[in-house]
Amino acid sequence: MYISETTVRVRYAETDKMGYVYYGNYTHYYEVGRVEALRQLGTSYKEMEDNGVMLPVYTCNIKYLKPALYDDLLVIKTTIKELPTLKITFDYEIYNQKSELLNTGNTTLVFINRTTNRPCKAPESFLEKIGKFF
Repeated sequence: MYISETTVRVRYAETDKMGYVYYGNYTHYYEVGRVEALRQLGTSYKEMEDNGVMLPVYTCNIKYLKPALYDDLLVIKTTIKELPTLKITFDYEIYNQKSELLNTGNTTLVFINRTTNRPCKAPESFLEKIGKFF
């Protein structure tokens, strides 16, 4: 299992009239979490795309527990529980600066060959980097 953490501060533009983070913005936080998780592993979306592999989102599930507020410092905990094959699932937990769990969710992304536009296996270079956690 691989676990990564990154932080992000809630900006005013991400909130609604009540001062709560607008519900659709949590998918942006999930993207930050998974991009930084890959970066911490020593790879990136850009590197995969440059090597001919895309990672579109296949599914996204979100559970809202408590609202995040303007200027909160959020911790995005991103976990990969299974070794990727044709797809990869990221699980997320978002906490505020008081360590209160605000949100949970997951996304599943599919490895797609840019040339054929068909699913493909996870790149070997990526599997080498993440494999030591499984």
